[in-house]
Amino acid sequence: MSDITNQEDDWLLDDDDAPSASSPASAAGDGRHPWKILIVDDEKDVHTATRIALRNIRYKERPLELLSAHSGKEAYEVVRQHPDIALIMLDVVMESEDAGLKLVHQIRQDLKNGLVRIVLRTGQPGQAPEQEVILNYDINDYKTKTELTVQKLFTTIISSLRAYENLLSLEKNRQGLSKILESASDLYQLYSLREFASGVLRQISALLDIGSDGILCVRNDSSNGRPELEILAASGNYEPLGQSGDLSPFPELEQVILRSFAEKRSIYQHPYDVLYITSRNGREFIIHFTPQWPLEEVERDLLDVFCQRISAAYDNLYLYSQLRSAQEATVVALADLAEFRDTDTGNHVLRVQRLTDAIAGQMRDNGAYPELMGKEFMDMVGMASILHDVGKVGTPDHILFKPGKLDPDERVIMEQHATIGAQILARSASMVEGMSYLSLGSEIAGGHHKHFDGNGYPRKQKAHEIPLSARIVAVVDVFDALLNKRPYKEPWTLHDTMEYISGRSGSQFDPEVVRALETLVKERRLQDLPDA
Repeated sequence: MSDITNQEDDWLLDDDDAPSASSPASAAGDGRHPWKILIVDDEKDVHTATRIALRNIRYKERPLELLSAHSGKEAYEVVRQHPDIALIMLDVVMESEDAGLKLVHQIRQDLKNGLVRIVLRTGQPGQAPEQEVILNYDINDYKTKTELTVQKLFTTIISSLRAYENLLSLEKNRQGLSKILESASDLYQLYSLREFASGVLRQISALLDIGSDGILCVRNDSSNGRPELEILAASGNYEPLGQSGDLSPFPELEQVILRSFAEKRSIYQHPYDVLYITSRNGREFIIHFTPQWPLEEVERDLLDVFCQRISAAYDNLYLYSQLRSAQEATVVALADLAEFRDTDTGNHVLRVQRLTDAIAGQMRDNGAYPELMGKEFMDMVGMASILHDVGKVGTPDHILFKPGKLDPDERVIMEQHATIGAQILARSASMVEGMSYLSLGSEIAGGHHKHFDGNGYPRKQKAHEIPLSARIVAVVDVFDALLNKRPYKEPWTLHDTMEYISGRSGSQFDPEVVRALETLVKERRLQDLPDA
């Protein structure tokens, strides 16, 4: 060892016993995340002596994990690979007279690590004056090796870990709250309960930076015929449970979940940590996740805040689903009203809805009009399509129910249903901000008889000036009308129907819509198709 060790026999040795930082417990095997401490010194004996002095130290029931580096360059790599090091015991003079000081600068400036606590140790205090070092370098303490007895080393270690813990707690709070705000925003964009549940599991994993294993389940009222515990989402090793819904392979976890529901509180019983969440409408949820270590208090506090955001987001989802259900009920009622007067069309509007969704999905897969086919459009266009003939409520019965072809005057009156439907729905749509079933329905009602080349009716638009929703339903409406019996015609064969539609691609119909229909028919992916 160095001359200093020879001169000072009491260095790291002169106290009778090194005190423990907490109650005695096994230093390993208890599942607690250790504190990482890096010893940086070019003398091997310093590493050995420091390890002996620290062998029994624990802080808050967590053991120490000691890492070693013998040069500034080696230490830089260790810190880069272990950004969660709590404390560095750093020699000043190693491969150069200021190797330790250079490393401090690299850690703070290059690695942007402002959390790790750094204690400089030197055997040559004159080489780096204490006042100058403390003022110019972001370190926490400066010790000569001769003053570091076992007792003083213990005090230095514990005070440094306490400082690191406080800084880490502040940083986790800052990062955690930022993630909560980001994740809450994401959750507000989810529109189904299972999608919402999967999103919650992803955000919990991101918030705690833990593995992907997790479960979200809901407790149902026994009167609705659903199981008492229903798994809405499962990830990682629990993913098979999302299909089976059976928790019996995990009896201990099932008991903790049932207990959490019974006691209406979160339970942290590592490894069976569960969060209890309740919403304003009385629904109760449990989230189970799998952190590697027992959660610290700051992490539990963040989860409590996140649970409040999850509850608010679910309430938002519930209100959204109720509003959407009300809108869908209105759309169905309007479509039923139109179909009630036109009974010969049978289930025409339902077939139109299914076919519209199918063609829109195929067009999206083909990459057609990606700027127009957003999630809202894809979610709404099928339901909105059933409003395409709602304007027929204004068509006189003697024209609507005429068994043969219409004369020119009657044709003019019949064609007015497109304008009537568009106007009725547009007035209602103006009461709802943004895209809605009614706004899309208005586009479809007014535009599904327009032709791509500018003909058809009403003759005001052509090509891409016609709303995409109307261009899709233009094909759908003719396809279904030709395949099915009408008062004025017998059903066509599938072959003749496709010849008619394909032959009018680019003139009457949008070629991209026709291409999507041709793919669906060729691959037999449509319901109730007759033989070709």
